[in-house]
Amino acid sequence: MERLSGNDRIEGPLRGGIVALGNFDGFHEGHQAVVGRAVELARSRGVPAVVATFDPHPVRFFKPETPPFSLTTLDQRQRLFAEAGADAMLVYHFDTQLAAVSAQDFVADYLLGRAGATGVVTGRDFTFGAKRVGNVSVLAELSAEHDISCETVGPVSDGDETISSSRIRAALQAGDPATAARLLTRPFAIQGMVQHGDKLGRTIGYPTANIDMGGYIRPRYGIYAVRGRLPDGRVLDGAANLGVRPTFDPPKELLEPYFFDFSESLYGHVIEVELHAFLRPEAKFDSLDALTTQMAKDCDTARAILSAQAQ
Repeated sequence: MERLSGNDRIEGPLRGGIVALGNFDGFHEGHQAVVGRAVELARSRGVPAVVATFDPHPVRFFKPETPPFSLTTLDQRQRLFAEAGADAMLVYHFDTQLAAVSAQDFVADYLLGRAGATGVVTGRDFTFGAKRVGNVSVLAELSAEHDISCETVGPVSDGDETISSSRIRAALQAGDPATAARLLTRPFAIQGMVQHGDKLGRTIGYPTANIDMGGYIRPRYGIYAVRGRLPDGRVLDGAANLGVRPTFDPPKELLEPYFFDFSESLYGHVIEVELHAFLRPEAKFDSLDALTTQMAKDCDTARAILSAQAQ
Protein backbone atom coordinates (compact mmCIF):
# COMPACT_ATOMS: atom_id res chain seq x y z
CA MET A 1 0.00 0.00 0.00
CA GLU A 2 1.29 3.44 -0.93
CA ARG A 3 1.62 6.22 1.65
CA LEU A 4 0.77 9.66 0.28
CA SER A 5 1.32 13.15 1.66
CA GLY A 6 -1.68 15.40 2.04
CA ASN A 7 0.47 18.33 0.95
CA ASP A 8 1.06 16.85 -2.51
CA ARG A 9 -1.22 16.60 -5.52
CA ILE A 10 -2.16 12.99 -6.18
CA GLU A 11 -1.64 11.97 -9.77
CA GLY A 12 -2.14 8.76 -11.69
CA PRO A 13 -4.38 5.83 -10.76
CA LEU A 14 -4.86 6.89 -7.13
CA ARG A 15 -6.51 10.16 -8.10
CA GLY A 16 -10.28 10.41 -8.15
CA GLY A 17 -10.94 8.02 -5.29
CA ILE A 18 -13.24 7.75 -2.31
CA VAL A 19 -11.58 9.19 0.78
CA ALA A 20 -12.31 7.87 4.26
CA LEU A 21 -11.54 10.85 6.46
CA GLY A 22 -10.73 10.78 10.18
CA ASN A 23 -7.99 10.33 12.76
CA PHE A 24 -8.55 6.56 13.01
CA ASP A 25 -6.15 6.17 15.95
CA GLY A 26 -6.66 2.62 17.14
CA PHE A 27 -8.70 1.70 14.07
CA HIS A 28 -11.37 0.17 16.27
CA GLU A 29 -14.66 -1.32 15.14
CA GLY A 30 -16.24 2.09 14.61
CA HIS A 31 -13.35 3.27 12.46
CA GLN A 32 -13.49 0.02 10.52
CA ALA A 33 -17.12 0.73 9.65
CA VAL A 34 -16.17 4.09 8.12
CA VAL A 35 -13.30 2.67 6.09
CA GLY A 36 -15.36 -0.36 5.15
CA ARG A 37 -18.06 1.83 3.66
CA ALA A 38 -15.46 3.86 1.74
CA VAL A 39 -13.94 0.68 0.31
CA GLU A 40 -17.38 -0.66 -0.61
CA LEU A 41 -18.31 2.58 -2.35
CA ALA A 42 -14.97 2.74 -4.17
CA ARG A 43 -15.32 -0.79 -5.46
CA SER A 44 -18.83 -0.13 -6.72
CA ARG A 45 -17.60 2.90 -8.67
CA GLY A 46 -14.36 1.36 -9.88
CA VAL A 47 -12.19 4.00 -8.20
CA PRO A 48 -9.45 3.74 -5.54
CA ALA A 49 -10.18 3.71 -1.82
CA VAL A 50 -7.95 6.11 0.13
CA VAL A 51 -7.84 6.42 3.91
CA ALA A 52 -6.82 9.86 5.17
CA THR A 53 -5.43 10.32 8.66
CA PHE A 54 -3.74 13.13 10.59
CA ASP A 55 -0.25 13.09 12.08
CA PRO A 56 0.39 14.22 14.68
CA HIS A 57 -3.06 13.91 16.21
CA PRO A 58 -4.63 17.40 16.42
CA VAL A 59 -4.80 17.07 20.21
CA ARG A 60 -1.03 16.63 20.28
CA PHE A 61 -0.64 19.82 18.21
CA PHE A 62 -2.97 22.01 20.26
CA LYS A 63 -2.04 20.53 23.67
CA PRO A 64 1.56 19.30 23.42
CA GLU A 65 1.68 18.80 27.19
CA THR A 66 -0.94 16.04 26.96
CA PRO A 67 0.44 12.69 28.19
CA PRO A 68 1.04 10.03 25.51
CA PHE A 69 -2.26 8.56 24.29
CA SER A 70 -1.71 6.94 20.88
CA LEU A 71 -3.12 3.48 20.22
CA THR A 72 -1.28 2.98 16.93
CA THR A 73 1.66 4.30 14.97
CA LEU A 74 1.39 5.39 11.35
CA ASP A 75 3.07 2.15 10.29
CA GLN A 76 0.51 0.10 12.14
CA ARG A 77 -2.36 2.13 10.70
CA GLN A 78 -0.98 1.68 7.19
CA ARG A 79 -0.97 -2.09 7.62
CA LEU A 80 -4.46 -2.13 9.13
CA PHE A 81 -5.88 0.07 6.35
CA ALA A 82 -4.38 -2.23 3.74
CA GLU A 83 -5.88 -5.27 5.45
CA ALA A 84 -9.26 -3.48 5.34
CA GLY A 85 -9.00 -3.19 1.55
CA ALA A 86 -7.78 0.39 1.10
CA ASP A 87 -5.48 1.19 -1.81
CA ALA A 88 -3.53 4.03 -0.18
CA MET A 89 -3.06 5.98 3.05
CA LEU A 90 -3.13 9.76 2.80
CA VAL A 91 -1.34 11.50 5.70
CA TYR A 92 -2.20 15.09 6.53
CA HIS A 93 0.66 16.56 8.55
CA PHE A 94 -1.09 18.56 11.24
CA ASP A 95 0.87 21.77 11.74
CA THR A 96 0.28 25.50 12.03
CA GLN A 97 -0.50 25.78 8.32
CA LEU A 98 -3.11 23.03 8.29
CA ALA A 99 -4.64 24.24 11.54
CA ALA A 100 -5.33 27.61 9.87
CA VAL A 101 -7.03 26.17 6.76
CA SER A 102 -10.72 27.04 6.61
CA ALA A 103 -13.36 24.37 6.14
CA GLN A 104 -14.08 25.72 2.66
CA ASP A 105 -10.44 25.61 1.61
CA PHE A 106 -9.92 22.16 3.05
CA VAL A 107 -12.65 20.75 0.83
CA ALA A 108 -11.77 22.80 -2.26
CA ASP A 109 -7.98 22.57 -2.03
CA TYR A 110 -7.05 19.49 -0.01
CA LEU A 111 -9.87 17.10 -0.88
CA LEU A 112 -10.69 18.18 -4.43
CA GLY A 113 -7.58 19.97 -5.68
CA ARG A 114 -4.83 17.83 -4.16
CA ALA A 115 -6.51 14.46 -3.63
CA GLY A 116 -8.96 14.70 -6.52
CA ALA A 117 -11.59 13.08 -4.31
CA THR A 118 -14.87 12.10 -5.94
CA GLY A 119 -16.38 10.99 -2.65
CA VAL A 120 -15.75 11.26 1.08
CA VAL A 121 -16.90 9.12 4.00
CA THR A 122 -16.59 10.14 7.66
CA GLY A 123 -17.87 9.27 11.09
CA ARG A 124 -20.70 11.30 12.55
CA ASP A 125 -18.47 13.19 15.02
CA PHE A 126 -15.89 14.35 12.47
CA THR A 127 -14.87 18.03 12.68
CA PHE A 128 -12.44 19.97 10.52
CA GLY A 129 -11.28 23.42 9.47
CA ALA A 130 -9.81 26.31 11.45
CA LYS A 131 -11.29 26.45 14.96
CA ARG A 132 -13.18 23.23 14.14
CA VAL A 133 -16.02 25.14 12.51
CA GLY A 134 -16.68 22.30 10.07
CA ASN A 135 -18.86 19.33 10.98
CA VAL A 136 -20.52 16.61 8.91
CA SER A 137 -23.33 18.95 7.84
CA VAL A 138 -20.85 21.57 6.65
CA LEU A 139 -18.83 18.85 4.92
CA ALA A 140 -21.92 17.63 3.07
CA GLU A 141 -22.80 21.15 1.89
CA LEU A 142 -19.28 21.99 0.74
CA SER A 143 -18.82 18.61 -0.93
CA ALA A 144 -22.04 19.05 -2.89
CA GLU A 145 -20.75 22.37 -4.23
CA HIS A 146 -17.78 20.51 -5.74
CA ASP A 147 -19.69 17.42 -6.93
CA ILE A 148 -18.10 15.25 -4.26
CA SER A 149 -20.41 12.65 -2.79
CA CYS A 150 -20.51 12.65 1.00
CA GLU A 151 -21.62 9.93 3.39
CA THR A 152 -21.62 9.72 7.17
CA VAL A 153 -21.40 6.45 9.05
CA GLY A 154 -23.10 6.31 12.42
CA PRO A 155 -21.41 5.13 15.60
CA VAL A 156 -20.96 1.43 16.31
CA SER A 157 -21.94 0.21 19.75
CA ASP A 158 -21.61 -2.92 21.82
CA GLY A 159 -24.93 -2.92 23.57
CA ASP A 160 -25.83 0.57 24.79
CA GLU A 161 -22.37 2.15 24.70
CA THR A 162 -20.58 3.57 21.67
CA ILE A 163 -17.20 2.04 20.79
CA SER A 164 -14.57 4.76 21.04
CA SER A 165 -10.84 5.27 21.42
CA SER A 166 -11.42 6.81 24.85
CA ARG A 167 -13.06 3.58 26.08
CA ILE A 168 -10.12 1.57 24.78
CA ARG A 169 -7.63 3.87 26.50
CA ALA A 170 -9.57 3.62 29.75
CA ALA A 171 -9.57 -0.19 29.55
CA LEU A 172 -5.81 -0.29 29.00
CA GLN A 173 -5.16 2.11 31.86
CA ALA A 174 -7.30 -0.12 34.08
CA GLY A 175 -5.23 -3.19 33.16
CA ASP A 176 -8.01 -4.73 31.07
CA PRO A 177 -6.46 -5.66 27.70
CA ALA A 178 -9.28 -8.14 27.02
CA THR A 179 -11.88 -5.34 26.80
CA ALA A 180 -9.50 -3.26 24.69
CA ALA A 181 -9.02 -6.20 22.32
CA ARG A 182 -12.77 -6.71 22.01
CA LEU A 183 -13.34 -3.08 21.04
CA LEU A 184 -10.33 -3.02 18.70
CA THR A 185 -11.23 -6.46 17.24
CA ARG A 186 -7.59 -7.45 17.88
CA PRO A 187 -5.14 -7.24 20.79
CA PHE A 188 -3.61 -3.86 21.55
CA ALA A 189 -0.04 -4.00 20.23
CA ILE A 190 3.07 -1.91 20.82
CA GLN A 191 5.53 -1.74 17.95
CA GLY A 192 9.10 -0.61 18.33
CA MET A 193 12.76 -1.31 17.75
CA VAL A 194 14.50 -3.60 20.21
CA GLN A 195 17.19 -1.60 21.94
CA HIS A 196 20.17 -2.45 24.09
CA GLY A 197 19.45 -2.16 27.78
CA ASP A 198 21.19 -2.94 31.04
CA LYS A 199 21.04 -6.68 30.23
CA LEU A 200 19.98 -7.39 33.82
CA GLY A 201 17.38 -9.93 32.72
CA ARG A 202 20.06 -11.99 31.03
CA THR A 203 21.97 -12.33 34.30
CA ILE A 204 18.97 -13.98 36.00
CA GLY A 205 17.93 -16.22 33.12
CA TYR A 206 15.24 -14.00 31.60
CA PRO A 207 16.69 -12.02 28.67
CA THR A 208 14.22 -9.41 27.48
CA ALA A 209 13.66 -7.42 24.28
CA ASN A 210 13.54 -3.82 25.47
CA ILE A 211 11.18 -1.44 23.67
CA ASP A 212 10.66 2.26 24.33
CA MET A 213 6.98 3.18 24.77
CA GLY A 214 7.29 6.30 22.62
CA GLY A 215 3.98 8.04 21.96
CA TYR A 216 1.79 5.09 22.97
CA ILE A 217 -0.68 5.37 25.79
CA ARG A 218 0.69 3.90 29.00
CA PRO A 219 -1.38 0.87 29.99
CA ARG A 220 -1.45 -0.04 33.66
CA TYR A 221 2.06 -0.84 34.82
CA GLY A 222 2.55 -4.50 35.55
CA ILE A 223 3.22 -7.97 34.19
CA TYR A 224 1.38 -9.18 31.07
CA ALA A 225 0.97 -12.33 29.03
CA VAL A 226 2.09 -11.25 25.56
CA ARG A 227 2.63 -12.39 22.00
CA GLY A 228 5.46 -11.01 19.92
CA ARG A 229 5.38 -10.79 16.13
CA LEU A 230 8.74 -10.75 14.42
CA PRO A 231 9.55 -9.14 11.05
CA ASP A 232 9.75 -12.60 9.44
CA GLY A 233 6.22 -13.45 10.57
CA ARG A 234 7.06 -15.71 13.49
CA VAL A 235 4.84 -15.41 16.56
CA LEU A 236 6.34 -15.88 20.03
CA ASP A 237 4.56 -16.34 23.35
CA GLY A 238 5.96 -14.63 26.39
CA ALA A 239 5.56 -12.56 29.53
CA ALA A 240 6.46 -8.89 29.77
CA ASN A 241 7.07 -6.22 32.33
CA LEU A 242 5.57 -2.87 31.36
CA GLY A 243 6.65 -0.10 33.66
CA VAL A 244 9.65 1.27 35.50
CA ARG A 245 11.20 -1.90 37.05
CA PRO A 246 10.99 -0.85 40.74
CA THR A 247 13.44 -3.55 41.85
CA PHE A 248 16.23 -1.96 39.82
CA ASP A 249 17.82 1.45 40.14
CA PRO A 250 17.46 3.85 38.43
CA PRO A 251 13.82 3.44 37.33
CA LYS A 252 13.48 3.22 33.56
CA GLU A 253 10.18 3.03 31.69
CA LEU A 254 10.19 0.19 29.17
CA LEU A 255 8.18 -2.65 27.72
CA GLU A 256 10.35 -5.72 28.39
CA PRO A 257 9.00 -8.94 26.87
CA TYR A 258 10.67 -12.25 27.65
CA PHE A 259 9.85 -14.81 24.96
CA PHE A 260 9.61 -18.45 25.93
CA ASP A 261 12.09 -20.91 24.41
CA PHE A 262 13.72 -18.22 22.28
CA SER A 263 17.39 -17.26 22.33
CA GLU A 264 18.03 -15.31 19.11
CA SER A 265 19.22 -11.70 19.17
CA LEU A 266 16.52 -9.17 18.30
CA TYR A 267 18.60 -6.01 18.70
CA GLY A 268 17.84 -3.50 15.97
CA HIS A 269 14.74 -5.35 14.79
CA VAL A 270 11.27 -3.79 14.84
CA ILE A 271 8.82 -6.13 16.57
CA GLU A 272 5.22 -5.87 17.67
CA VAL A 273 4.13 -6.99 21.13
CA GLU A 274 0.46 -7.75 21.82
CA LEU A 275 -0.91 -7.44 25.37
CA HIS A 276 -3.20 -10.41 26.05
CA ALA A 277 -3.74 -10.53 29.82
CA PHE A 278 -2.76 -8.54 32.89
CA LEU A 279 -1.15 -10.82 35.45
CA ARG A 280 -0.21 -8.56 38.35
CA PRO A 281 0.97 -5.05 39.22
CA GLU A 282 4.65 -4.17 39.33
CA ALA A 283 6.30 -4.95 42.65
CA LYS A 284 9.63 -4.29 44.30
CA PHE A 285 11.43 -7.41 45.55
CA ASP A 286 13.93 -7.62 48.37
CA SER A 287 16.26 -9.92 46.46
CA LEU A 288 16.96 -11.25 42.98
CA ASP A 289 16.02 -14.73 44.19
CA ALA A 290 12.57 -13.51 45.19
CA LEU A 291 12.23 -11.76 41.83
CA THR A 292 13.23 -14.82 39.79
CA THR A 293 10.88 -17.04 41.80
CA GLN A 294 7.98 -14.72 41.02
CA MET A 295 9.01 -14.43 37.37
CA ALA A 296 8.90 -18.22 37.02
CA LYS A 297 5.35 -18.18 38.39
CA ASP A 298 4.40 -15.34 36.03
CA CYS A 299 5.75 -17.25 33.05
CA ASP A 300 3.81 -20.37 34.02
CA THR A 301 0.62 -18.31 34.29
CA ALA A 302 1.26 -16.60 30.96
CA ARG A 303 1.94 -19.92 29.24
CA ALA A 304 -1.34 -21.32 30.52
CA ILE A 305 -3.35 -18.28 29.42
CA LEU A 306 -1.82 -18.11 25.96
CA SER A 307 -2.13 -21.86 25.46
CA ALA A 308 -5.83 -21.71 26.34
CA GLN A 309 -6.35 -18.83 23.89
CA ALA A 310 -4.71 -20.82 21.11
CA GLN A 311 -7.08 -23.78 21.52
